[in-house]
Amino acid sequence: MEDVHKLIGEIEGYCRQHGLAESTFGRIAVNDGKFVGRLRAGRSVTTRTVSRVRAFMGTAATEAETVARPANGGANGHAAGLPAVAAAQPEPEGRAFRFYDNRQKYLMFVNTCSEKWVISERVGMELAQIRPSPPALRMFDAGVGDGTVMSRVLRDMHRRHPTVPFLVVGKEISLEDVRLALEKVPDRLFEHPPTVLAITNLYYSEAPWLMPRSLSAAAALNWHAVPLRGNTAHDFDEQIKGLLPLLTDGWQVRPSEKTGNPLYVRPSVLVLYREDQHFIVDPIIPRPGRVDGQYDLILASQPYRARMSAEFKVTKVLGPLAQALAPGGRMLGIHSHGQDPGLEIIQGIWPGRTLEQTSRHVLMKELKSHLGRAGHDLRFNTYSDRRALFRYDMHTLPTEIDAGTSIGTSTLFAAWNAAIYVYQIEDDLITEAIGEGNYLDATREVLQRHRGLWFMDESYVVSRKRS
Repeated sequence: MEDVHKLIGEIEGYCRQHGLAESTFGRIAVNDGKFVGRLRAGRSVTTRTVSRVRAFMGTAATEAETVARPANGGANGHAAGLPAVAAAQPEPEGRAFRFYDNRQKYLMFVNTCSEKWVISERVGMELAQIRPSPPALRMFDAGVGDGTVMSRVLRDMHRRHPTVPFLVVGKEISLEDVRLALEKVPDRLFEHPPTVLAITNLYYSEAPWLMPRSLSAAAALNWHAVPLRGNTAHDFDEQIKGLLPLLTDGWQVRPSEKTGNPLYVRPSVLVLYREDQHFIVDPIIPRPGRVDGQYDLILASQPYRARMSAEFKVTKVLGPLAQALAPGGRMLGIHSHGQDPGLEIIQGIWPGRTLEQTSRHVLMKELKSHLGRAGHDLRFNTYSDRRALFRYDMHTLPTEIDAGTSIGTSTLFAAWNAAIYVYQIEDDLITEAIGEGNYLDATREVLQRHRGLWFMDESYVVSRKRS
């Protein structure tokens, strides 16, 4: 009993020193916001938990250090909380070029190419092999974007599991993309009522668990759970539109002084579900510090820049995501492959330029080495090219690119934009090419030669063995 009183005193002193609420301390240290209150009420505590709490206070003395993982172990044998990886967000060395953040390129690409449609079909191959277990089918989208892939996958999930509750967690730092994605949510909630959706701007090492790793960020966590009233898509849409001020405040970003990458100003989580489904979905509604990160399906579509090293991609993105797989869970990774007509456009302007992408074989080898013993129950599937590679096209009219006919300027611009977007060309090079004026000629020649334009992606799968 004296040891418990001593521990309570140490926790009180620590919380005063760091300006931390006791509930926040418990949530971060042992995944239990009521931990300190239970100690005061005389609840027993194991020596292991006491050691864990003291280790946390000893190693997390500054906000630059990372927080301890929750005490409860996950079904896969790891601690169910945050993985033991660096808390730093993807901030590579080198020039501050962010091709993903150019809204004009992105929106034109999304609306003129079929990549998101084809990716949704590829996800269906993994859904066919997933056997969800109570209380829900859990999905994590590592880059929601405009929500097209997520909404299409949810339709497929409903077709396969029409009565199973869904927990969907999506990471997205772009406010504009969050708005676009939320526009598609009302129809999904109407078709599949027992759905819980959580959107967050947290880093890859934090998002699956919906909990920041630094003490100051955890204390400032902007968490909103919104039960939506009514039973029509219109009802839900009106209420989601009313959340705009909340989103504007929660999804502010600041540029990294080191790289220019967008970083969240305040870590935010928005949870949406139907109020009339609360009784059914209550067990799966995320709550601060109580998300175990056990996902049946993880989608990592284009989650990193092509030119980044395999080590960076694994330690900052794929490693944390792989640790969030539930038994029987599958993580589908997708990135650009190159070696397509788009490359011919690029090399017509910049001879010798290629897509500096890490092959799936190298990535899986690096991931296996990085995880070590922690990945003993994971399978790293690269598959043959026939299954791993897939093609998507730029949308054109059947007679738009016939031999002997001129190609419209808008089509040429769309093709040019798609090529420089996929191959991640820097803005200064694009400006120079436009100034020289031969970029549309190179684009036209490739489109006429192939009678269209398409690109290649490659995929890989990390799966966890079933219990």
